Amino acid sequence: MTYDEFRALRRFPALDGLRAIAALMVVMFHFGGSDWQWLSGHSGVHIFFVLSGFLITTLALREEEQPGRISFVNFYLRRLFRIVPVYLVVLLAMAVHFAPPGALFGDLNGGMPYYLTFMNEFSTYGIFTISWTLGIEQKFYLVWPLVAFAAGVIPLGRRLGVTIGLIAAAAVAATLSRDLYIHYIPILIGCLLAILAHHPRGFAVIRPLTHPIVGTALALGFIGVQLALDSANNAFGGVRVIPWYALCVALVLPGLLARTPGTWLLSTRVLGFIGERSYSLYLVQVLAGAAVLWLVEVGNQLLGTGFVLNYGNTRAILVAIVSLVMADVLYRLVEQPCIKLGRRIVAWRRSRREASAGHRPAPTDAPAGLGTQVPHQRSAAETAEPNVASAPQR
Repeated sequence: MTYDEFRALRRFPALDGLRAIAALMVVMFHFGGSDWQWLSGHSGVHIFFVLSGFLITTLALREEEQPGRISFVNFYLRRLFRIVPVYLVVLLAMAVHFAPPGALFGDLNGGMPYYLTFMNEFSTYGIFTISWTLGIEQKFYLVWPLVAFAAGVIPLGRRLGVTIGLIAAAAVAATLSRDLYIHYIPILIGCLLAILAHHPRGFAVIRPLTHPIVGTALALGFIGVQLALDSANNAFGGVRVIPWYALCVALVLPGLLARTPGTWLLSTRVLGFIGERSYSLYLVQVLAGAAVLWLVEVGNQLLGTGFVLNYGNTRAILVAIVSLVMADVLYRLVEQPCIKLGRRIVAWRRSRREASAGHRPAPTDAPAGLGTQVPHQRSAAETAEPNVASAPQR
């Protein structure tokens, strides 16, 4: 793949497939019990983190090229309409379902104050602790644009230096304070990959990874890493393994942007369908688990049996199916309408800004650091962004 081919991409379909696999890994790990421990499915969350960092930063970098500075308001509006509406709907459903007898809403074992303020990762005993990733990502989305883009267009080396410095700071903070800080490293590794890919000199570094043979070899190697992850966690500790695992994910991603067998496999309609709904799928898995147990109970009453659905393949598969059905409803009724509303608001703000700029004298030179200006169009990150998701499991 050449640099121009990468910049011409308006969609990364294989990343939807990767997100689908990551989401299913998490569900199977949570509800499959010992039958799925070998998969280390909790690592799916770090796949999501790397993807989020890559896509969010790609969006910001491509937007930055248009006026020479990203709109922080537009950035936060996109995040708001992408993440919050469906999250609040699921949170409300959780509060109603798990309410104590006689109460309309429940506080989810004392976790509600954390969930309403996106301090999810600090809720240890709440029923909705799988949402801890939203606390991590929301804080990252709040700070990252201000750190990496507040100064406008800055040189590749300086931006790489800032990102590497943040990775080092997160590692030190995790060592000296709380392990939670280690989860920022996978997101920053995704950001680092996006920064490299965006600039011609940086893309030259990762271009060998897009070769079909190299990309295929790395994908097969990553499968081996995934299968060996449980042993690595036991040997070195899960926290220590996280940055290295995230680096492996980042090494595989360039090959999934080019024409490799892995790209073809992950771009199938089924995986794309699941990947587009992966955010809602992950959010509703607790409710889906409760629904499956309810269905079993109803079935026992109707059939007069005493069947018990324990952890295992059957339970995990049923929960995955019910989660996908619920996710599809949320995707159609909540996610997509809210994302479209957010885009309309952003487009309206952009049109107002462009109309206002039309009354000003046009600059004679492009801002420092900008290349050839092109008419605004939706970037690959913008079209892919609605699929940016989180995933549970600490």
